[in-house]
Amino acid sequence: MLLLGMLFHLKHASRSPFEIGSFVVVPIVQATLAVYLFRASAEPQKLLQAAVGAGMMGVWSSVLFGAGGAIQSQRWQGTLEMLMLAPRRPVMVFLPITLANGAMGSYALLATLVWGRVLYGVELDFAHPFAFPVAALVTVLSLGAFGILLASLFILVRHANAFMNALEYPIWLLSGMLLPIASLPAWTGPIAAALPTTWGARALREATSGGAVWPSLGLCAAISAVCLGLGALSLVHVERRARAAATLALA
Repeated sequence: MLLLGMLFHLKHASRSPFEIGSFVVVPIVQATLAVYLFRASAEPQKLLQAAVGAGMMGVWSSVLFGAGGAIQSQRWQGTLEMLMLAPRRPVMVFLPITLANGAMGSYALLATLVWGRVLYGVELDFAHPFAFPVAALVTVLSLGAFGILLASLFILVRHANAFMNALEYPIWLLSGMLLPIASLPAWTGPIAAALPTTWGARALREATSGGAVWPSLGLCAAISAVCLGLGALSLVHVERRARAAATLALA
């Protein structure tokens, strides 16, 4: 059911020129900006890390805007009520949507690497070439699971697009996708440590430049599993609240 749900959502997204254009163009723009920023810095040898970080930014944007946009579209079309009333757990209804957006986001990671190599000559010299694709796959799946917690928030609020815009850039910064977390204020440390995006970005960075990949990747998967459980419980709460108040379409 998860696989069929993912395929259905991927087909649905492929019919939208806006989504296709966003997924194709935005990661390349982000990769270009990252490469030029790092070329102008005192550490131009970190261009590969910049390309990987830009790819992670694209994965996160895909999960965030894809999940929120899909739920918002369901609300506008009047089909969100049907999804919540389906004879199965709500998490099983919305997990294929978030996983599909994570799968689409994996294009961003691949595109930024190819773009950097072909156009800017970035050497794809990974310290752990076999661990990198494993880390990328686990990170994408973990962010798809994290999207369930976001989905419960998007269902609860009426204007999910406002939350999407507010969450994108702070998570980029707090996760250290391009800038080191150590350069941020000390009070952001606990917040960053609670985000799966932080550990996913760290695992990919360690697979790129060298380091212990598996502990970071394990923490990414563990935190995402917790988010998945919390999201599943939140969806049940949202469903009960909406049925009691009959406000799902307006919530």
